[in-house]
Amino acid sequence: MKVEPGVMIQLGYGKYFRSESIIGLEPIEEERGPGKRTNVYIEGFSNPIVASRGEGAILRDLTRSPDEIIQIREHTELLKDLLDSISGIPSLLRSIIRDQGNWDLDRLERHVREVLATELDPEDNNQQLLLSV
Repeated sequence: MKVEPGVMIQLGYGKYFRSESIIGLEPIEEERGPGKRTNVYIEGFSNPIVASRGEGAILRDLTRSPDEIIQIREHTELLKDLLDSISGIPSLLRSIIRDQGNWDLDRLERHVREVLATELDPEDNNQQLLLSV
């Protein structure tokens, strides 16, 4: 697994560090409250920084190129917008669209939720908000 150098990694709580300065990740298991948190060890710091993101999400950002990260964020935002729009369509209109247009919005909504769930860390704070839409 290769860390992409020169990438700014978001740790949450308004904290960002360069990818090459992150030397270790340790999940916080006890007293973490809602959502996942991680101790992030940074070169030159004697104590770890507490991140509001899970170690899996941070690790994915560390190993992706900046272009991949930007593209994934753009795709994720597009899917969130699509999900938000679909969620607002009343069931009667959904059934008309399914019958007349042969387009199952319920299935599409489930599929978009599944795709977003696999992209986001399952215990990442943002996903809990997303899946409650």
